[in-house]
Amino acid sequence: MKTSCNKCQSSDAVEVYEDHEYCFSCNTYNPNKGKVVSLDELRTDRNPTTYSAISSYRSYPIASRGISQQIVDYFNVKMSVDQNGKPESHYYPYTRNGEVVAYKERKLPKEFRVHGDFKNTELFGQAQCAGNRTLVITEGELDALSVAEAWQQTKGRIFPVVSLPSASATSHALAQRDWLNSFDSVILMLDNDEAGQKATNYLGKMLKPGKVRIAKLKHKDPNEVLMKEGAKAILQAVYDAAPWSPSGIVVGEEIWNQFIARQNVESVPYPDCLSGLNDKIKGIRQGEISLFTSGTGSGKSTVIKEIILSLLDTTDDKVGLISLEESVGDTAEKFISMQLKRPVNDPPPLSQEEIRAGYDQVFGDERLVLLDHQGSVGDDSLIDKIEYMALLGCKYLVLDHITIAVSEGSEGLSGNEAVDKVMSDLLKVVKRHNVWLGLISHLRKASPQGKSFEEGKLASIDDIKGSGSIKQISFDIIAFARNLVAENETERNTIQFRVLKSRFTGLTGNAGSSVYDPSTARLKASGSFSIEAVDLR
Repeated sequence: MKTSCNKCQSSDAVEVYEDHEYCFSCNTYNPNKGKVVSLDELRTDRNPTTYSAISSYRSYPIASRGISQQIVDYFNVKMSVDQNGKPESHYYPYTRNGEVVAYKERKLPKEFRVHGDFKNTELFGQAQCAGNRTLVITEGELDALSVAEAWQQTKGRIFPVVSLPSASATSHALAQRDWLNSFDSVILMLDNDEAGQKATNYLGKMLKPGKVRIAKLKHKDPNEVLMKEGAKAILQAVYDAAPWSPSGIVVGEEIWNQFIARQNVESVPYPDCLSGLNDKIKGIRQGEISLFTSGTGSGKSTVIKEIILSLLDTTDDKVGLISLEESVGDTAEKFISMQLKRPVNDPPPLSQEEIRAGYDQVFGDERLVLLDHQGSVGDDSLIDKIEYMALLGCKYLVLDHITIAVSEGSEGLSGNEAVDKVMSDLLKVVKRHNVWLGLISHLRKASPQGKSFEEGKLASIDDIKGSGSIKQISFDIIAFARNLVAENETERNTIQFRVLKSRFTGLTGNAGSSVYDPSTARLKASGSFSIEAVDLR
């Protein structure tokens, strides 16, 4: 029997047995439906000889499913028999770095359990794969054997095929995303049921665009095709596989449903220190891009971190931060200082225990995910890393900043073409995974005749650096500024906000101000708005 998992919230990944439950999505074991423990905690003490004994078991053809001895041996599948010599269990090996570290047991006809260390294992059959042209993915080990059997019968050789542990265990595929993307083409041959369709959509979004093809089956799964139509029918499904694309054409009642969904979209408020933004744009919404722009040293990093801390405090979701000008250590220091409401390096010194307490409050539950760019963002991988964060479950993402992203991800393009390409890719990620993206952009150099942005001038839309796509694709545009050279300290630490665009409300204009308190490293709302500070000369 299958049920939902209380730990990872998967709706159907848990197999229930007489003495335990096991989730094939998050790899947790629940003895007697009691406390959920990880496999690492469990396997050290539970049946320590079972795993090593399995590797010495014999193998037999699975005649009832049309699988030959050659295929069974090729994938190192093991068998056990009962006292009467009848097949009792199949044991499917799972590897890590090519070495078998666990077996998934299928106790006939269809009960499952795991032996060994199943955490962070590769896909079933991955160790046998060679080449990088075409790969088939199934959602069951027996289905992978069926595809291999079809190839062996018709072609005399076995082409790459792997299996997920189950339709719900897509986290295994996510961990192998780079390896999967190394193939020119990935064909999904998953079960013809709701769980299989859900996994197909997840994998289609997870892998690079244009790489995924869908094999349509006339029966429930590849093994049923093999048994009812033969090996050639499986090969024909591979040859006829059509490119995957998310559904996009809607008519009739679906338009109404999407209208209702839009009316009910959740807006997460900005923090109290940015309350003026809530008056204008009503908060943050998934599926949108919000652009933040200001002059150098105007407080972009602090504003963004206030937003992130608020999201962690008011939602249960993960947040991803891609800060291309700041090391992970610097980012952690600033978050800890803000959480403790005092800079950690200011006297008197804080104890290690106090600093650790602040760290645990921000990072302890692992909901804040950072990109460690190590001083360089590499070749064309930044968009891929952003999408990976979305696949990890980050519903809110921040990219600081678009200028570096353009230089990294433009694929040899330059100027406006490069900006257009990156903005288009970012929008696809946002829509594909329904996440919010906060994007920081720099400004053009101000005219030497007027006030500079660093003197408190607030930007207009035309001041935003880069192509028009930045302004067109963004749903909200928020400009802010402070006078870095003001004689008065309060004025120097006051940030003025102005909404330049809001697709959701249509409201624009001045949006209050916040004051930075150096003693707490935090912002607080001031409510006032200085017309002089935002003179647009």
